[in-house]
Amino acid sequence: MTDESINKDGKFKKLFAQILRFGVVGGLSFLIDFVITLIVSAACRAFGMDVATAATVGGLFGFCISLVFNYLMSMKFVFERRDDMDRKKEFAIFALLSLIGLGINEMILYFGVIICDKAVPALVDDYPSAVTAAVKMVATGIVMVYNFISRKMTLEKKH
Repeated sequence: MTDESINKDGKFKKLFAQILRFGVVGGLSFLIDFVITLIVSAACRAFGMDVATAATVGGLFGFCISLVFNYLMSMKFVFERRDDMDRKKEFAIFALLSLIGLGINEMILYFGVIICDKAVPALVDDYPSAVTAAVKMVATGIVMVYNFISRKMTLEKKH
């Protein structure tokens, strides 16, 4: 093995371990977000809100609460802090990137429920939480990829 191949192998292993840590932190954040999304959206529907709007409101609450948890855990266990960035700026960038992710998430939730309602109206009428949960899982997968790439590019120390 050459030094270059050993170095590439070491970088790959480091990146893989980082992605695994990101997955654990993201998974816990997702559970927080997911449970709160479902609870709040069910409460909103109980007060007469339509399913798509209730899912969007629930998503907003889930996002806000999980954002703080995700920031703290990500900067402690996933990403190597930059020396040239103070913590306020770091959180502001993390929050801004997360807000972009929220926008993507909310659009997928809202339009995903509408698409499901157009395709199979009885499903949304009879199982609104199941539809919200299924669409939320799709949204989460898409936003997870965006989050990792955007945070790694902007927040992590460059070597």
